Amino acid sequence: MNKNSSNIMALAPNTSNKRETVCIFGTGDFGRALGHKMIQCGYSVVYGSRSTQISNLIPKDAEVLGHAEAAQKAAIIIIAIQRQHYNFLTPLAETLHGKVLVDISNNLKLNQYPESNAEYLAQLLPGSKVVKAFNTVSAWALQSGTLDASRQVFVCGDDVEAKQMVMDIVRALSLTPLDKGSLSAAQEIENYPLQLFPMWNFPIILSLALTIFFFLYCLALDVIYPYIYENSNLSFFIAITIPNRVCPVMALILLALVYLPGIFAAIIQLYRGTKYSRFPNWLDKWMLCRKQLGLVALAFASLHAVFTLVTPLRAFVSWRTSNRIISQALNNETEPLDNTNAWLSDSYLALGVLGYFLFVLLGITSLPSVSNSVNWREFRFVQSKLGYLALVLCTAHTMVYGGTWFLNPAAYKWYLPDIYMLSLVVPCAILVVKFVLILPCVDKPLTRIRQGWERNPKNSE
Repeated sequence: MNKNSSNIMALAPNTSNKRETVCIFGTGDFGRALGHKMIQCGYSVVYGSRSTQISNLIPKDAEVLGHAEAAQKAAIIIIAIQRQHYNFLTPLAETLHGKVLVDISNNLKLNQYPESNAEYLAQLLPGSKVVKAFNTVSAWALQSGTLDASRQVFVCGDDVEAKQMVMDIVRALSLTPLDKGSLSAAQEIENYPLQLFPMWNFPIILSLALTIFFFLYCLALDVIYPYIYENSNLSFFIAITIPNRVCPVMALILLALVYLPGIFAAIIQLYRGTKYSRFPNWLDKWMLCRKQLGLVALAFASLHAVFTLVTPLRAFVSWRTSNRIISQALNNETEPLDNTNAWLSDSYLALGVLGYFLFVLLGITSLPSVSNSVNWREFRFVQSKLGYLALVLCTAHTMVYGGTWFLNPAAYKWYLPDIYMLSLVVPCAILVVKFVLILPCVDKPLTRIRQGWERNPKNSE
């Protein structure tokens, strides 16, 4: 290992207490990084390799031997090679008999083989104790001292003692082992690193679909309609005006969708009279991705705030303001302050600021480092009580801003309602149903059901 990389990896403290010897088959990036980390933590490391020639990339305190000779020196052997090269292990079956083999391999795609790599390794070497581990940790995470990466390591295996030995090594490397059970869980563990933001798929797809729909909706009403009927070229609205209309609408709708599955869950529990029946799969998946929906909503709300702040800098706004001032000066006209409009304007801004503040608070408390520092009741208070308050404020913010348009015929271009009217449908419906659910005549039986009471225990699933 060169000098620079040694300095980078020297984040874990050295220890003078020598531990047992561990053998690593494979001298690739991960094998070298893992070996260096283990040496720093007091382990003796011996590499098993086809070539016993010492390379400057190998940790200087490690020994490099042939596979058979290296395997004889350790009870735990880490297999840091790809599955397609496992066949060379077959002639070593006698040497590896009774030893703990740690499979750290991953595949190129989900369910690439009928069985997991760890199970395949166990079939090749039935006399060995195979444990799956370390496949969710990258070489970069080990080199950076795991300060900037996940510390969680999934571990599974059929031999309890072998699995415990591997978990002890994981802890010694300042990582956190998570026991996933028997070796049959290896397939799931190997699929985990291949999943690209699994909990974000639905929120992102839904957000993209709604964004495209509302963007085209605004484009038709704010650009195409004036061009056809008024011969006005307002195509520059595409840059800021339309995005600044789409973003708050998306933020409000997505925030409402965070609390909509809870409404559905309450109605289902009231209908069934029990909490021991499973929700439909679509509702389960929806409830699991509420955090992601909320964060996407916060992103849209933040964009809306930025677009609003830069609005006075726009050439269109400056032109409109200057024309209005010049027109008043030429006509010797003045406009008295309209207290009603002033109240509406200030109320609209105040509701928006307060709603955005609570929005940010919800986003902060959803972070693991913050949510882990509060108890369950505090977390529920913020995410539920303050969350609904944020929804009320944001809904009121939208209603005050566009409330005067509801009865204005000019707002219905092509007989279509303005985008702000559409944005109020879902949140208003949720708030109305939520108001019904918190009535004592409804809330008391719902609370009893959630505490374990059943209307008809015999029919519970």
